[in-house]
Amino acid sequence: MAEAATGFLELLKSCIVWSWTYLWTVWFFIVLFLVYILRVPLKINDNLSTVSMFLNTLTPKFYVALTGTSSLISGLILIFEWWYFRKYGTSFIEQVSVSHLRPLLGGVDNNSSNNSNSSNGDSDSNRQSVSECKVWRNPLNLFRGAEYNRYTWVTGREPLTYYDMNLSAQDHQTFFTCDSDHLRPADAIMQKAWRERNPQARISAAHEALEINECATAYILLAEEEATTIAEAEKLFKQALKAGDGCYRRSQQLQHHGSQYEAQHRRDTNVLVYIKRRLAMCARRLGRTREAVKMMRDLMKEFPLLSMFNIHENLLEALLELQAYADVQAVLAKYDDISLPKSATICYTAALLKARAVSDKFSPEAASRRGLSTAEMNAVEAIHRAVEFNPHVPKYLLEMKSLILPPEHILKRGDSEAIAYAFFHLAHWKRVEGALNLLHCTWEGTFRMIPYPLEKGHLFYPYPICTETADRELLPSFHEVSVYPKKELPFFILFTAGLCSFTAMLALLTHQFPELMGVFAKAMIDIFCLAEFRDWNCKSIFMRVEDELEIPPAPQSQHFPN
Repeated sequence: MAEAATGFLELLKSCIVWSWTYLWTVWFFIVLFLVYILRVPLKINDNLSTVSMFLNTLTPKFYVALTGTSSLISGLILIFEWWYFRKYGTSFIEQVSVSHLRPLLGGVDNNSSNNSNSSNGDSDSNRQSVSECKVWRNPLNLFRGAEYNRYTWVTGREPLTYYDMNLSAQDHQTFFTCDSDHLRPADAIMQKAWRERNPQARISAAHEALEINECATAYILLAEEEATTIAEAEKLFKQALKAGDGCYRRSQQLQHHGSQYEAQHRRDTNVLVYIKRRLAMCARRLGRTREAVKMMRDLMKEFPLLSMFNIHENLLEALLELQAYADVQAVLAKYDDISLPKSATICYTAALLKARAVSDKFSPEAASRRGLSTAEMNAVEAIHRAVEFNPHVPKYLLEMKSLILPPEHILKRGDSEAIAYAFFHLAHWKRVEGALNLLHCTWEGTFRMIPYPLEKGHLFYPYPICTETADRELLPSFHEVSVYPKKELPFFILFTAGLCSFTAMLALLTHQFPELMGVFAKAMIDIFCLAEFRDWNCKSIFMRVEDELEIPPAPQSQHFPN
Protein backbone atom coordinates (compact mmCIF):
# COMPACT_ATOMS: atom_id res chain seq x y z
CA MET A 1 0.00 0.00 0.00
CA ALA A 2 2.82 2.38 0.90
CA GLU A 3 4.58 1.60 -2.38
CA ALA A 4 1.38 2.34 -4.31
CA ALA A 5 0.95 5.67 -2.50
CA THR A 6 4.58 6.58 -3.15
CA GLY A 7 4.22 5.66 -6.80
CA PHE A 8 1.06 7.77 -7.08
CA LEU A 9 2.80 10.77 -5.48
CA GLU A 10 5.75 10.39 -7.84
CA LEU A 11 3.37 10.19 -10.81
CA LEU A 12 1.48 13.26 -9.60
CA LYS A 13 4.73 15.15 -9.11
CA SER A 14 6.00 14.24 -12.56
CA CYS A 15 2.67 15.25 -14.13
CA ILE A 16 2.71 18.63 -12.41
CA VAL A 17 6.33 19.27 -13.35
CA TRP A 18 5.65 18.22 -16.94
CA SER A 19 2.55 20.39 -17.16
CA TRP A 20 4.33 23.46 -15.79
CA THR A 21 7.24 22.87 -18.12
CA TYR A 22 5.55 22.17 -21.46
CA LEU A 23 1.86 23.09 -21.27
CA TRP A 24 2.17 26.79 -20.56
CA THR A 25 1.22 27.57 -24.16
CA VAL A 26 -1.93 25.47 -23.83
CA TRP A 27 -2.84 27.26 -20.60
CA PHE A 28 -2.26 30.60 -22.31
CA PHE A 29 -4.68 29.76 -25.12
CA ILE A 30 -7.20 28.44 -22.60
CA VAL A 31 -7.10 31.77 -20.75
CA LEU A 32 -7.59 33.63 -24.02
CA PHE A 33 -10.53 31.38 -24.88
CA LEU A 34 -12.13 31.97 -21.45
CA VAL A 35 -11.70 35.71 -21.83
CA TYR A 36 -13.36 35.53 -25.22
CA ILE A 37 -16.28 33.47 -23.91
CA LEU A 38 -16.73 35.70 -20.86
CA ARG A 39 -16.31 38.96 -22.73
CA VAL A 40 -19.98 39.88 -22.19
CA PRO A 41 -20.22 39.07 -18.45
CA LEU A 42 -16.83 40.66 -17.82
CA LYS A 43 -17.90 43.78 -19.76
CA ILE A 44 -14.61 43.88 -21.65
CA ASN A 45 -15.84 46.33 -24.28
CA ASP A 46 -17.13 48.76 -21.64
CA ASN A 47 -13.91 48.45 -19.68
CA LEU A 48 -11.82 49.14 -22.80
CA SER A 49 -13.84 52.27 -23.57
CA THR A 50 -13.44 53.39 -19.97
CA VAL A 51 -9.68 52.81 -20.14
CA SER A 52 -9.37 54.79 -23.38
CA MET A 53 -11.38 57.65 -21.87
CA PHE A 54 -9.12 57.54 -18.78
CA LEU A 55 -5.95 57.68 -20.87
CA ASN A 56 -7.26 60.71 -22.77
CA THR A 57 -7.76 62.63 -19.53
CA LEU A 58 -4.25 62.06 -18.16
CA THR A 59 -2.06 65.11 -17.45
CA PRO A 60 1.72 65.51 -17.91
CA LYS A 61 2.16 65.10 -14.14
CA PHE A 62 1.06 61.50 -14.45
CA TYR A 63 3.70 60.77 -17.07
CA VAL A 64 6.37 62.37 -14.89
CA ALA A 65 5.31 60.18 -11.98
CA LEU A 66 5.25 57.14 -14.24
CA THR A 67 8.77 57.86 -15.48
CA GLY A 68 10.05 58.29 -11.94
CA THR A 69 8.45 55.01 -10.84
CA SER A 70 9.97 53.12 -13.78
CA SER A 71 13.37 54.58 -12.95
CA LEU A 72 13.00 53.43 -9.35
CA ILE A 73 12.09 49.91 -10.47
CA SER A 74 15.05 49.87 -12.88
CA GLY A 75 17.34 50.88 -10.03
CA LEU A 76 15.99 48.08 -7.84
CA ILE A 77 16.54 45.56 -10.65
CA LEU A 78 20.08 46.85 -11.09
CA ILE A 79 20.81 46.44 -7.37
CA PHE A 80 19.41 42.91 -7.43
CA GLU A 81 21.46 42.02 -10.53
CA TRP A 82 24.61 43.34 -8.89
CA TRP A 83 23.95 41.32 -5.71
CA TYR A 84 23.22 38.17 -7.72
CA PHE A 85 26.35 38.63 -9.78
CA ARG A 86 28.50 39.15 -6.67
CA LYS A 87 27.11 35.99 -5.08
CA TYR A 88 26.85 33.60 -8.02
CA GLY A 89 29.18 35.06 -10.62
CA THR A 90 26.60 35.44 -13.40
CA SER A 91 23.66 37.58 -14.41
CA PHE A 92 20.24 36.35 -13.32
CA ILE A 93 18.42 37.74 -16.36
CA GLU A 94 21.07 36.42 -18.73
CA GLN A 95 20.98 33.00 -17.11
CA VAL A 96 17.18 32.80 -17.33
CA SER A 97 17.16 33.97 -20.94
CA VAL A 98 19.88 31.56 -22.04
CA SER A 99 18.63 28.54 -20.08
CA HIS A 100 14.86 28.87 -20.48
CA LEU A 101 13.81 31.51 -23.00
CA ARG A 102 16.23 30.81 -25.86
CA PRO A 103 15.10 27.16 -26.37
CA LEU A 104 11.46 28.31 -26.38
CA LEU A 105 12.15 31.06 -28.91
CA GLY A 106 13.81 28.74 -31.41
CA GLY A 107 17.26 27.89 -30.03
CA VAL A 108 19.60 25.63 -31.95
CA ASP A 109 18.82 21.96 -31.61
CA ASN A 110 21.95 19.98 -30.89
CA ASN A 111 20.48 16.78 -32.25
CA SER A 112 19.65 18.21 -35.66
CA SER A 113 22.99 19.95 -35.95
CA ASN A 114 24.78 16.78 -34.97
CA ASN A 115 22.88 14.72 -37.51
CA SER A 116 23.74 17.12 -40.29
CA ASN A 117 27.36 17.15 -39.14
CA SER A 118 27.60 13.37 -39.05
CA SER A 119 26.25 13.18 -42.57
CA ASN A 120 28.69 15.55 -44.24
CA GLY A 121 31.33 16.04 -41.57
CA ASP A 122 31.21 19.83 -41.79
CA SER A 123 29.11 22.00 -39.47
CA ASP A 124 30.52 25.41 -38.65
CA SER A 125 28.38 26.09 -35.60
CA ASN A 126 29.17 22.79 -33.91
CA ARG A 127 32.84 22.98 -34.81
CA GLN A 128 33.08 26.41 -33.22
CA SER A 129 31.42 25.26 -30.00
CA VAL A 130 33.46 22.05 -29.85
CA SER A 131 36.70 23.96 -30.36
CA GLU A 132 36.04 25.78 -27.10
CA CYS A 133 36.47 22.47 -25.24
CA LYS A 134 39.85 20.77 -25.11
CA VAL A 135 39.59 17.26 -26.58
CA TRP A 136 42.22 14.73 -25.48
CA ARG A 137 43.46 11.48 -26.93
CA ASN A 138 42.03 8.55 -24.97
CA PRO A 139 45.02 6.85 -23.29
CA LEU A 140 43.08 3.56 -23.19
CA ASN A 141 41.76 3.64 -26.74
CA LEU A 142 41.09 0.31 -28.41
CA PHE A 143 42.48 -1.11 -31.64
CA ARG A 144 40.45 -0.35 -34.76
CA GLY A 145 41.02 -3.60 -36.60
CA ALA A 146 40.96 -6.00 -33.66
CA GLU A 147 38.23 -4.39 -31.54
CA TYR A 148 36.27 -1.56 -33.17
CA ASN A 149 35.87 -3.34 -36.51
CA ARG A 150 34.90 -6.55 -34.77
CA TYR A 151 32.09 -4.68 -33.03
CA THR A 152 30.93 -3.39 -36.41
CA TRP A 153 30.97 -6.90 -37.92
CA VAL A 154 28.85 -8.28 -35.07
CA THR A 155 26.34 -5.44 -34.53
CA GLY A 156 26.40 -3.56 -37.81
CA ARG A 157 26.93 -0.29 -35.92
CA GLU A 158 29.79 2.13 -36.24
CA PRO A 159 31.35 2.73 -32.80
CA LEU A 160 33.47 5.67 -34.00
CA THR A 161 32.16 8.95 -35.35
CA TYR A 162 33.60 10.84 -38.28
CA TYR A 163 34.70 13.66 -35.98
CA ASP A 164 36.56 11.24 -33.69
CA MET A 165 38.37 9.54 -36.57
CA ASN A 166 39.20 12.91 -38.09
CA LEU A 167 40.87 13.93 -34.82
CA SER A 168 42.87 10.70 -34.89
CA ALA A 169 44.00 11.46 -38.44
CA GLN A 170 45.19 14.87 -37.29
CA ASP A 171 47.07 13.25 -34.39
CA HIS A 172 48.77 10.81 -36.74
CA GLN A 173 49.85 13.60 -39.04
CA THR A 174 51.21 15.55 -36.07
CA PHE A 175 53.08 12.71 -34.38
CA PHE A 176 54.17 10.52 -37.30
CA THR A 177 55.16 13.02 -40.01
CA CYS A 178 57.65 15.84 -40.43
CA ASP A 179 58.82 18.25 -43.14
CA SER A 180 61.66 16.00 -44.28
CA ASP A 181 59.41 13.05 -45.22
CA HIS A 182 59.60 13.96 -48.90
CA LEU A 183 63.30 12.97 -48.84
CA ARG A 184 62.37 9.34 -48.07
CA PRO A 185 59.91 7.63 -50.48
CA ALA A 186 58.31 5.34 -47.88
CA ASP A 187 57.68 8.21 -45.46
CA ALA A 188 56.30 10.33 -48.29
CA ILE A 189 53.75 7.61 -49.08
CA MET A 190 52.79 7.34 -45.42
CA GLN A 191 52.39 11.11 -45.20
CA LYS A 192 49.66 10.81 -47.82
CA ALA A 193 48.26 7.64 -46.24
CA TRP A 194 47.45 9.38 -42.94
CA ARG A 195 45.29 11.86 -44.87
CA GLU A 196 43.25 9.18 -46.62
CA ARG A 197 39.65 8.79 -45.44
CA ASN A 198 39.13 5.34 -46.95
CA PRO A 199 40.55 2.61 -44.66
CA GLN A 200 41.38 0.32 -47.58
CA ALA A 201 43.32 3.12 -49.27
CA ARG A 202 45.36 3.64 -46.10
CA ILE A 203 46.12 -0.06 -45.79
CA SER A 204 47.14 -0.29 -49.45
CA ALA A 205 49.44 2.70 -49.04
CA ALA A 206 51.05 1.07 -45.99
CA HIS A 207 51.78 -2.10 -47.96
CA GLU A 208 53.20 0.00 -50.77
CA ALA A 209 55.50 1.78 -48.33
CA LEU A 210 56.73 -1.54 -46.92
CA GLU A 211 57.64 -2.73 -50.40
CA ILE A 212 60.05 0.20 -50.63
CA ASN A 213 61.56 0.10 -47.15
CA GLU A 214 61.04 -1.10 -43.58
CA CYS A 215 58.80 1.76 -42.45
CA ALA A 216 57.77 1.88 -38.78
CA THR A 217 54.68 4.05 -39.37
CA ALA A 218 53.46 1.62 -42.04
CA TYR A 219 53.62 -1.23 -39.54
CA ILE A 220 51.75 0.95 -37.05
CA LEU A 221 48.92 1.56 -39.50
CA LEU A 222 48.62 -2.12 -40.35
CA ALA A 223 48.69 -3.11 -36.67
CA GLU A 224 45.96 -0.59 -35.85
CA GLU A 225 43.60 -1.16 -38.77
CA GLU A 226 44.37 -4.41 -40.65
CA ALA A 227 45.13 -6.82 -37.81
CA THR A 228 41.96 -8.64 -36.73
CA THR A 229 43.31 -9.93 -33.40
CA ILE A 230 45.48 -8.48 -30.65
CA ALA A 231 48.09 -11.18 -31.27
CA GLU A 232 48.43 -10.13 -34.91
CA ALA A 233 48.67 -6.50 -33.88
CA GLU A 234 51.42 -7.35 -31.37
CA LYS A 235 53.48 -9.07 -34.11
CA LEU A 236 53.20 -6.03 -36.35
CA PHE A 237 54.10 -3.68 -33.50
CA LYS A 238 57.21 -5.74 -32.78
CA GLN A 239 58.27 -5.32 -36.40
CA ALA A 240 57.50 -1.62 -36.09
CA LEU A 241 59.64 -1.45 -32.93
CA LYS A 242 62.61 -2.92 -34.76
CA ALA A 243 62.34 -0.40 -37.59
CA GLY A 244 61.46 2.53 -35.35
CA ASP A 245 64.30 1.91 -32.92
CA GLY A 246 66.84 2.04 -35.76
CA CYS A 247 65.42 5.33 -37.07
CA TYR A 248 65.42 6.78 -33.56
CA ARG A 249 69.08 5.93 -32.95
CA ARG A 250 70.16 7.42 -36.29
CA SER A 251 68.21 10.64 -35.78
CA GLN A 252 69.45 10.92 -32.20
CA GLN A 253 73.02 11.28 -33.47
CA LEU A 254 72.04 14.05 -35.90
CA GLN A 255 69.48 15.94 -33.81
CA HIS A 256 71.76 18.94 -33.13
CA HIS A 257 72.78 19.47 -36.76
CA GLY A 258 69.86 21.72 -37.67
CA SER A 259 66.15 22.37 -37.30
CA GLN A 260 65.32 19.76 -39.91
CA TYR A 261 67.10 17.04 -37.94
CA GLU A 262 65.47 18.27 -34.73
CA ALA A 263 62.02 17.81 -36.26
CA GLN A 264 62.96 14.39 -37.58
CA HIS A 265 64.26 13.30 -34.19
CA ARG A 266 61.06 14.54 -32.53
CA ARG A 267 59.00 12.53 -35.00
CA ASP A 268 61.08 9.39 -34.45
CA THR A 269 60.75 9.80 -30.68
CA ASN A 270 56.98 10.04 -30.92
CA VAL A 271 56.87 6.95 -33.12
CA LEU A 272 59.04 4.94 -30.74
CA VAL A 273 57.05 5.94 -27.65
CA TYR A 274 53.76 5.15 -29.40
CA ILE A 275 54.97 1.70 -30.44
CA LYS A 276 56.21 0.77 -26.97
CA ARG A 277 53.01 2.00 -25.36
CA ARG A 278 50.85 -0.01 -27.73
CA LEU A 279 53.00 -3.08 -27.18
CA ALA A 280 52.42 -2.71 -23.45
CA MET A 281 48.69 -2.42 -24.10
CA CYS A 282 48.80 -5.57 -26.23
CA ALA A 283 50.49 -7.43 -23.39
CA ARG A 284 47.78 -6.15 -21.02
CA ARG A 285 45.02 -7.29 -23.37
CA LEU A 286 46.59 -10.74 -23.73
CA GLY A 287 46.75 -11.25 -19.96
CA ARG A 288 50.47 -10.59 -19.43
CA THR A 289 49.80 -7.81 -16.95
CA ARG A 290 53.10 -7.90 -15.08
CA GLU A 291 54.99 -7.65 -18.34
CA ALA A 292 52.81 -4.71 -19.34
CA VAL A 293 53.51 -2.95 -16.03
CA LYS A 294 57.26 -3.38 -16.50
CA MET A 295 57.11 -2.02 -20.05
CA MET A 296 55.12 1.01 -18.92
CA ARG A 297 57.46 1.77 -16.04
CA ASP A 298 60.50 1.51 -18.32
CA LEU A 299 58.85 3.77 -20.87
CA MET A 300 58.05 6.42 -18.24
CA LYS A 301 61.64 6.34 -17.00
CA GLU A 302 63.10 6.53 -20.50
CA PHE A 303 60.86 9.41 -21.65
CA PRO A 304 59.73 11.28 -18.51
CA LEU A 305 58.85 14.48 -20.36
CA LEU A 306 56.37 12.92 -22.80
CA SER A 307 53.28 13.32 -20.65
CA MET A 308 50.97 13.90 -23.64
CA PHE A 309 50.39 10.15 -23.95
CA ASN A 310 49.22 9.86 -20.29
CA ILE A 311 50.99 6.54 -19.85
CA HIS A 312 50.43 6.73 -16.09
CA GLU A 313 46.71 6.06 -16.65
CA ASN A 314 47.57 2.80 -18.42
CA LEU A 315 49.88 1.97 -15.53
CA LEU A 316 47.17 2.65 -12.93
CA GLU A 317 44.71 0.34 -14.70
CA ALA A 318 47.27 -2.47 -14.94
CA LEU A 319 48.28 -2.12 -11.29
CA LEU A 320 44.63 -2.26 -10.22
CA GLU A 321 44.30 -5.50 -12.18
CA LEU A 322 47.22 -6.89 -10.16
CA GLN A 323 45.60 -5.53 -6.96
CA ALA A 324 48.88 -3.78 -6.17
CA TYR A 325 47.15 -1.01 -4.25
CA ALA A 326 50.34 0.26 -2.60
CA ASP A 327 51.89 0.83 -6.03
CA VAL A 328 48.68 2.52 -7.18
CA GLN A 329 48.89 4.88 -4.22
CA ALA A 330 52.50 5.68 -5.09
CA VAL A 331 51.55 6.59 -8.66
CA LEU A 332 48.66 8.73 -7.41
CA ALA A 333 50.97 10.55 -5.00
CA LYS A 334 53.02 11.65 -8.01
CA TYR A 335 50.20 12.63 -10.38
CA ASP A 336 47.55 13.82 -7.91
CA ASP A 337 49.68 16.26 -5.96
CA ILE A 338 47.82 19.33 -7.21
CA SER A 339 44.38 20.67 -6.39
CA LEU A 340 43.03 20.13 -9.92
CA PRO A 341 43.18 16.48 -10.99
CA LYS A 342 44.04 15.77 -14.59
CA SER A 343 41.40 13.14 -15.32
CA ALA A 344 38.57 11.02 -13.98
CA THR A 345 41.03 8.13 -13.66
CA ILE A 346 43.00 10.03 -11.03
CA CYS A 347 39.90 11.14 -9.11
CA TYR A 348 37.99 7.88 -9.04
CA THR A 349 41.07 5.74 -8.41
CA ALA A 350 41.84 7.87 -5.35
CA ALA A 351 38.22 7.48 -4.25
CA LEU A 352 38.41 3.71 -4.78
CA LEU A 353 41.49 3.39 -2.59
CA LYS A 354 39.90 5.35 0.25
CA ALA A 355 36.62 3.48 -0.11
CA ARG A 356 38.49 0.18 0.02
CA ALA A 357 39.54 0.86 3.60
CA VAL A 358 35.95 1.11 4.89
CA SER A 359 33.60 -0.30 2.25
CA ASP A 360 33.57 -3.92 3.45
CA LYS A 361 32.05 -2.91 6.80
CA PHE A 362 30.05 0.13 5.70
CA SER A 363 26.33 0.15 6.45
CA PRO A 364 24.06 3.15 5.77
CA GLU A 365 21.83 2.32 8.74
CA ALA A 366 24.74 2.03 11.15
CA ALA A 367 26.35 5.19 9.79
CA SER A 368 23.11 7.16 10.24
CA ARG A 369 22.87 6.02 13.87
CA ARG A 370 26.45 6.54 15.02
CA GLY A 371 27.70 8.99 12.40
CA LEU A 372 30.62 8.63 10.02
CA SER A 373 34.07 7.75 11.28
CA THR A 374 37.16 9.62 10.12
CA ALA A 375 38.04 7.01 7.51
CA GLU A 376 34.45 6.90 6.24
CA MET A 377 34.36 10.68 6.05
CA ASN A 378 37.56 10.69 4.01
CA ALA A 379 36.11 8.11 1.64
CA VAL A 380 32.87 10.07 1.23
CA GLU A 381 34.77 13.30 0.60
CA ALA A 382 36.91 11.53 -2.02
CA ILE A 383 33.76 10.25 -3.75
CA HIS A 384 32.23 13.74 -3.67
CA ARG A 385 35.43 15.15 -5.14
CA ALA A 386 35.41 12.59 -7.93
CA VAL A 387 31.72 13.04 -8.70
CA GLU A 388 32.05 16.79 -8.88
CA PHE A 389 34.92 16.40 -11.34
CA ASN A 390 32.93 14.05 -13.60
CA PRO A 391 29.31 13.40 -12.56
CA HIS A 392 28.61 10.95 -15.40
CA VAL A 393 30.80 8.11 -14.10
CA PRO A 394 28.63 6.76 -11.21
CA LYS A 395 25.72 5.80 -13.46
CA TYR A 396 28.04 3.62 -15.53
CA LEU A 397 29.78 2.10 -12.50
CA LEU A 398 26.43 1.36 -10.85
CA GLU A 399 25.15 -0.05 -14.16
CA MET A 400 22.28 2.42 -14.25
CA LYS A 401 23.27 3.18 -17.83
CA SER A 402 24.63 0.79 -20.45
CA LEU A 403 28.23 1.01 -21.57
CA ILE A 404 29.48 1.29 -25.14
CA LEU A 405 32.96 1.05 -26.64
CA PRO A 406 35.00 4.11 -25.61
CA PRO A 407 35.90 6.61 -28.34
CA GLU A 408 39.45 7.33 -29.45
CA HIS A 409 39.20 10.86 -28.00
CA ILE A 410 37.62 12.02 -24.78
CA LEU A 411 36.46 15.26 -23.28
CA LYS A 412 37.57 15.85 -19.71
CA ARG A 413 34.58 15.95 -17.34
CA GLY A 414 32.34 14.77 -20.17
CA ASP A 415 30.31 11.67 -20.92
CA SER A 416 33.01 10.38 -23.26
CA GLU A 417 35.58 10.37 -20.45
CA ALA A 418 33.09 8.62 -18.15
CA ILE A 419 32.56 5.85 -20.71
CA ALA A 420 36.30 5.42 -21.22
CA TYR A 421 36.91 5.17 -17.47
CA ALA A 422 34.03 2.86 -16.61
CA PHE A 423 34.76 0.55 -19.56
CA PHE A 424 38.10 -0.46 -18.04
CA HIS A 425 37.62 0.20 -14.31
CA LEU A 426 34.18 -1.25 -13.58
CA ALA A 427 35.78 -4.64 -12.85
CA HIS A 428 38.17 -3.03 -10.36
CA TRP A 429 35.27 -1.44 -8.45
CA LYS A 430 33.40 -4.75 -8.40
CA ARG A 431 36.49 -6.50 -7.06
CA VAL A 432 36.57 -4.28 -3.94
CA GLU A 433 33.86 -5.54 -1.61
CA GLY A 434 31.27 -2.88 -0.78
CA ALA A 435 32.86 -0.15 -2.90
CA LEU A 436 29.90 0.14 -5.27
CA ASN A 437 27.51 0.08 -2.29
CA LEU A 438 29.36 3.02 -0.73
CA LEU A 439 29.32 4.85 -4.05
CA HIS A 440 25.59 4.19 -4.44
CA CYS A 441 24.82 5.59 -0.98
CA THR A 442 26.90 8.75 -1.23
CA TRP A 443 27.38 9.96 -4.81
CA GLU A 444 24.08 11.84 -5.14
CA GLY A 445 24.88 13.87 -2.04
CA THR A 446 27.50 15.71 -4.07
CA PHE A 447 24.93 17.86 -5.83
CA ARG A 448 23.53 19.16 -2.55
CA MET A 449 26.98 20.58 -1.77
CA ILE A 450 27.66 22.29 -5.10
CA PRO A 451 26.58 25.95 -5.13
CA TYR A 452 24.10 27.19 -7.69
CA PRO A 453 24.62 27.61 -10.59
CA LEU A 454 26.47 24.36 -11.09
CA GLU A 455 28.87 25.95 -13.55
CA LYS A 456 30.48 27.83 -10.64
CA GLY A 457 31.81 24.64 -9.07
CA HIS A 458 32.83 23.96 -5.49
CA LEU A 459 36.26 22.31 -5.56
CA PHE A 460 37.27 22.61 -9.19
CA TYR A 461 37.31 25.05 -12.06
CA PRO A 462 33.96 25.95 -13.66
CA TYR A 463 32.23 23.17 -15.53
CA PRO A 464 32.43 23.73 -19.31
CA ILE A 465 29.09 24.59 -20.90
CA CYS A 466 30.01 23.05 -24.27
CA THR A 467 30.52 19.47 -23.05
CA GLU A 468 27.19 18.20 -24.33
CA THR A 469 27.85 19.43 -27.87
CA ALA A 470 31.39 18.01 -27.89
CA ASP A 471 30.24 14.64 -26.54
CA ARG A 472 27.58 14.41 -29.24
CA GLU A 473 30.37 14.85 -31.76
CA LEU A 474 32.59 12.20 -30.16
CA LEU A 475 29.99 9.54 -29.31
CA PRO A 476 27.94 7.51 -31.81
CA SER A 477 24.36 8.47 -32.59
CA PHE A 478 22.84 5.33 -31.03
CA HIS A 479 24.20 6.31 -27.60
CA GLU A 480 22.15 8.60 -25.38
CA VAL A 481 24.56 11.29 -24.26
CA SER A 482 24.59 11.93 -20.54
CA VAL A 483 24.08 15.59 -19.68
CA TYR A 484 25.48 17.24 -16.58
CA PRO A 485 22.75 17.00 -13.92
CA LYS A 486 20.76 20.15 -13.39
CA LYS A 487 19.22 21.21 -10.10
CA GLU A 488 15.49 20.67 -10.55
CA LEU A 489 13.03 23.23 -9.30
CA PRO A 490 11.69 21.98 -5.92
CA PHE A 491 8.27 20.37 -6.06
CA PHE A 492 6.75 22.64 -3.43
CA ILE A 493 7.65 25.71 -5.47
CA LEU A 494 5.71 24.27 -8.39
CA PHE A 495 2.87 23.25 -6.11
CA THR A 496 2.77 26.70 -4.49
CA ALA A 497 2.75 28.38 -7.90
CA GLY A 498 -0.19 26.24 -9.01
CA LEU A 499 -2.04 26.83 -5.76
CA CYS A 500 -1.46 30.58 -6.01
CA SER A 501 -2.79 30.64 -9.59
CA PHE A 502 -5.84 28.62 -8.58
CA THR A 503 -6.68 30.84 -5.62
CA ALA A 504 -6.15 33.98 -7.72
CA MET A 505 -8.57 32.65 -10.32
CA LEU A 506 -11.13 31.88 -7.60
CA ALA A 507 -10.73 35.38 -6.16
CA LEU A 508 -11.26 36.94 -9.60
CA LEU A 509 -14.35 34.85 -10.33
CA THR A 510 -15.78 35.55 -6.87
CA HIS A 511 -15.28 39.30 -7.38
CA GLN A 512 -16.94 39.27 -10.82
CA PHE A 513 -19.70 36.74 -10.18
CA PRO A 514 -20.41 36.62 -6.42
CA GLU A 515 -23.86 35.02 -6.72
CA LEU A 516 -22.76 32.34 -9.17
CA MET A 517 -19.68 31.49 -7.09
CA GLY A 518 -21.84 31.36 -3.97
CA VAL A 519 -24.13 28.79 -5.63
CA PHE A 520 -21.07 26.85 -6.82
CA ALA A 521 -19.50 26.87 -3.34
CA LYS A 522 -22.75 25.73 -1.75
CA ALA A 523 -23.05 22.92 -4.29
CA MET A 524 -19.51 21.76 -3.58
CA ILE A 525 -20.16 21.81 0.17
CA ASP A 526 -23.32 19.78 -0.33
CA ILE A 527 -21.40 17.24 -2.41
CA PHE A 528 -18.73 16.82 0.28
CA CYS A 529 -21.34 16.61 3.01
CA LEU A 530 -23.27 13.98 1.06
CA ALA A 531 -20.11 11.91 0.58
CA GLU A 532 -19.37 12.14 4.27
CA PHE A 533 -22.96 11.37 5.13
CA ARG A 534 -22.83 8.15 3.13
CA ASP A 535 -19.78 6.97 5.02
CA TRP A 536 -21.46 7.13 8.37
CA ASN A 537 -23.02 4.04 9.78
CA CYS A 538 -26.66 3.80 10.81
CA LYS A 539 -25.99 4.11 14.52
CA SER A 540 -24.21 7.48 14.25
CA ILE A 541 -26.99 8.84 11.99
CA PHE A 542 -29.71 7.79 14.44
CA MET A 543 -27.86 9.31 17.42
CA ARG A 544 -27.44 12.66 15.59
CA VAL A 545 -31.17 12.73 14.71
CA GLU A 546 -32.03 12.02 18.33
CA ASP A 547 -29.85 14.89 19.53
CA GLU A 548 -31.27 17.41 17.02
CA LEU A 549 -34.96 16.46 17.59
CA GLU A 550 -34.55 15.95 21.35
CA ILE A 551 -36.27 12.56 21.27
CA PRO A 552 -36.37 11.04 24.76
CA PRO A 553 -34.52 7.82 25.12
CA ALA A 554 -36.49 4.60 25.03
CA PRO A 555 -37.49 3.24 28.47
CA GLN A 556 -35.43 0.44 29.80
CA SER A 557 -36.98 -2.98 29.68
CA GLN A 558 -38.54 -4.19 32.96
CA HIS A 559 -38.09 -7.72 34.19
CA PHE A 560 -41.20 -9.33 35.75
CA PRO A 561 -40.95 -12.16 38.20
CA ASN A 562 -42.32 -15.44 37.14
